[in-house]
Amino acid sequence: MHIERRTTDGVVVLAIAGDITMNGREGLRIADLVRTLVQEGRRHILLDLRRVRYVDSAGLGELVQAWSAARNRGGRIGLLHVGGRLSELLVMTKLLTVFDCYESEPEAVANLIDSPAR
Repeated sequence: MHIERRTTDGVVVLAIAGDITMNGREGLRIADLVRTLVQEGRRHILLDLRRVRYVDSAGLGELVQAWSAARNRGGRIGLLHVGGRLSELLVMTKLLTVFDCYESEPEAVANLIDSPAR
């Protein structure tokens, strides 16, 4: 898994490539990075999942931990380009009601900035 970081209009965009699984320490990277960002005062985070190939149950748990870390500090996380298996997992686990999912980065950025944390 590889994560590229950039900022757009005050929203930190984390472009994730590869698998989100609990393979060694890889699974800890997303939530740890989100915790660090919110501790630095970055409250709006968008996870771009366009290049994610596979998410296992531990990886799904990692996304939930990242969401929780942001929410507990008044932040928000959005998911961009959710597709395939992850979309099915979010529906089956009813986590689709927890995450804000977007197909367009401009829409996601505007929504994350303008809407209060839920």
